[in-house]
Amino acid sequence: MALSLTVSDEVRTLVPGFTHLAVEAYGLVNGPSDETSSALLDEAAARLAERLGGRAPHEDPHIAAWRTAYTAFGAKPSRTRNSAEALARRALADGGLPRVNMLVDVYNAISVAHLIPVGGEDLDRIRGGMRLVRAAGEEPFVTVAQGVESVEYPAAGEVVWTDDEGVTCRRWNWRQGPRTRLTEESVNALFLLEALPPMSTGELEAAGAELAGMLEKLCPGARITVRTPE
Repeated sequence: MALSLTVSDEVRTLVPGFTHLAVEAYGLVNGPSDETSSALLDEAAARLAERLGGRAPHEDPHIAAWRTAYTAFGAKPSRTRNSAEALARRALADGGLPRVNMLVDVYNAISVAHLIPVGGEDLDRIRGGMRLVRAAGEEPFVTVAQGVESVEYPAAGEVVWTDDEGVTCRRWNWRQGPRTRLTEESVNALFLLEALPPMSTGELEAAGAELAGMLEKLCPGARITVRTPE
């Protein structure tokens, strides 16, 4: 049964034109970053550099649209960057992209190559459906700082992804909580690709198809479903 994904009317009113595509995958085999996943990240960084042609990531029209969306709910986009911009900046820096694990490397590569926010959630850790809402300010966000677990709460009006247990990602796609992130033990996953105008539906679907193809090569036998943009 597909995971329920809903976007509140408040969010759609705040940022018209938002759309997302989901890739659900079951029977994955994850593990430490390897030569294959590392090569995907290097290729993605090269594609990004070619796409930008010397411009900074925030000068790309899609990233500029995300900055406007962040400003709309009260975030400061230069301080709390959307996930695609943050990754792109790292890809262009001397240190390059981080190597996390194979599945995270794959979706990070798609994010960088297409300049699109992409998140990965462990389906076995999601409680109920996932909802994109404007927070009331009382929803718990469990995080870890310097090895110590703590609970934060989003600001009232902040756009967050949440499930029945609490916030899974703060400031739309800025920071994911550790509870649902993909680990080397994850076998079932949801990958969420998020887009704003001027990114077209075709461009979003192309990114989703490329991600699905990478997962099929990485995990032969996995059951992968691409859910059309919503």
